[in-house]
Amino acid sequence: MSGKSDARSSRGGGVRARRRARADTARASAGGSGSSRSALRLVPGGRIGESGIDGAGDEPEQTSRDESDPESVARSICLRLLITAPRTRAQLADALRRRGVPEDAAAVVLARFAEVGLIDDAMFANAWVESRHSGRGLGRMALAAELNQRGVDRADIQAAVDRLSPETELATARALVERRLASTAGRPAQVRVRRLAALLARKGYPYGLAYRVVREALERENHGAAVAFDDDEMPDDSWEDSELD
Repeated sequence: MSGKSDARSSRGGGVRARRRARADTARASAGGSGSSRSALRLVPGGRIGESGIDGAGDEPEQTSRDESDPESVARSICLRLLITAPRTRAQLADALRRRGVPEDAAAVVLARFAEVGLIDDAMFANAWVESRHSGRGLGRMALAAELNQRGVDRADIQAAVDRLSPETELATARALVERRLASTAGRPAQVRVRRLAALLARKGYPYGLAYRVVREALERENHGAAVAFDDDEMPDDSWEDSELD
């Protein structure tokens, strides 16, 4: 009798062990244990972080930071963008919109960033004008157009370009023409004027200033002698792209 009892006990233990094994297998197929599910987690920015990295390991499991804390996501996106380069408020708002951040959360974060000075469109515009004029020789019209494309307010644009004096703009235009003058040597005056004036137009200088600067440069090159060409054939403010080079 003792042998039969031992056999039944052994078979019962084997059945229980197999049941536990099947249950473990089912749990693994469903996604593993709670600790294994929290080992990898999506963190803001689309990166995957391991437990303990980016502070993800100690937080309760969540499907998406975007759904649970959109303001936190908005702050993270804005900070990453501002680290790489200065941005206008409109540029940051557009970036948040493309990433699906709700408008109310984006507005709160952008307002706070502006309040603490992390967003300052007026300062951005001033720095842009100084950098692009000194580095690329751009005139007021081109600078204003670039700032407008970046969503800067008209008043801030006007204040920034007004810091560029007419004397400075004229001096830069003359320097641009002097650098290109030799490359047009030997061509008819009409062609030289069109090409040099188109260079300044591309840089955002008004036609009247461009025409004046080019004519002065050619007359200096000709030792003060007037350069003869037909004013009626000169290009207007709507020069075609084909004329620019």
